[in-house]
Amino acid sequence: MSDASFWNNKEEADQIIKELSELKDLVDGLKEVKEKNLAALDLCELLEEESDEEILKSLEDETISLHDKIQKIGLLLLLNKPYDKKNCVLEIHSGAGGTEACDWALMLYRMYLRWCEHHHYKVEVLDYQEGDEAGIKSASLLIKGEYAYGYLKCEKGVHRLVRLSPFDANNRRHTSFASVEVTPEFENNVSIEIDESDLKIDVYRASGAGGQHVNTTDSAVRITHLPTKIVVTCQNERSQIQNREKAMQLLKNKLQLLEIEKQNQELENVKGEQKNIEFGSQIRSYVMHPYSLVKDHRTNYETSNVTKVLDGQIDPFIESCLKGGY
Repeated sequence: MSDASFWNNKEEADQIIKELSELKDLVDGLKEVKEKNLAALDLCELLEEESDEEILKSLEDETISLHDKIQKIGLLLLLNKPYDKKNCVLEIHSGAGGTEACDWALMLYRMYLRWCEHHHYKVEVLDYQEGDEAGIKSASLLIKGEYAYGYLKCEKGVHRLVRLSPFDANNRRHTSFASVEVTPEFENNVSIEIDESDLKIDVYRASGAGGQHVNTTDSAVRITHLPTKIVVTCQNERSQIQNREKAMQLLKNKLQLLEIEKQNQELENVKGEQKNIEFGSQIRSYVMHPYSLVKDHRTNYETSNVTKVLDGQIDPFIESCLKGGY
C-alpha cells in the first residue's frame, strides 16, 4: 500500500484494502483472546490468595466471553475456501407436495430473511413466484455481506417438513419438500462468453414482492441456457433491460461456478450434490407433528425448538456443518 503506484488500479487497490481489513480483524480478534486469557489468569491468582465472590463472578464472566470469542475465531478459520467471503444468491424452489410445498417454501424464505436480519446482511429480492393457492413456487435472493456464501453454502440441499396441514379439512399429517441452492456472486468482470443462440429468453409480468412496477408491465425476465439447462430469473428492477442485465450476470455466475468445478474437479465441495426434491433426498428434516424436532441428516445435529429455527436461528446447524467439513 505504500507503493507510489498503489492507486493506479482502483479496483485492485480496493480489493487489497478489503483483504487487509479482514486480516486485521482476525489478528485483532486473536490479540483480544490473548488479553482476555491473561486477565482470567490474573483473576485466578487473586482467588488463590483469597476467596472473593465478586472476583469469582468476574472470572466466570471472563471465561464465558473468552470461550465465545475462541468459538467465533475457530469458525472463521473454517471459512477458508476461495469463495467463502463472497456475497451469494440463494434460491428456494418448492418440490413434491403441491400447495403444501409452496407454503413450506415460503416458510423457508422467511427463515432466511430473518437469519439475514440477525446477521445484518443486506438482501435483494431478485425473483419471487407466488404459488397458485398459497406460498411461493420459487424465490431468488441476493445476500450481501462478508462470508455470506461461506455460511449459507451449508444450506443447499433438500429441506423436508412434516406437520398437520392447515390446507387439509381433515387435519391430516403431510410431508412437504423444498430445495435450496446457493451460488457465490462473482465480480462483474466474469470472463464467460455466452452464445446468444444458446439462450431462450422469456418476458412476463412481475408478481409478488417488488416495487411499484410490479403487475404493471411485462418487465420480468427468465433466461434459459439451453446447453446446461440452467434457468435464471429476475424481476426486481424497474425495466426489462435492467432485469435482463441482472439475469445475465446471474447466469454468468452459475456458468463460472460450473467452469471452476470442471477445472478443479471439486463438484461436491463447491456446488453440492443435486438431488430430486422428494423422499430420501433431504439434508434436514423439520418435524412439527407428532413431535417437535429439527434434524440435520449430515451431522446429526438436532433441536426440539422448531419455532426458534424457523425464526432464523440456524447458526448451530451451520456451525456443525462447517465443523463436519460439509
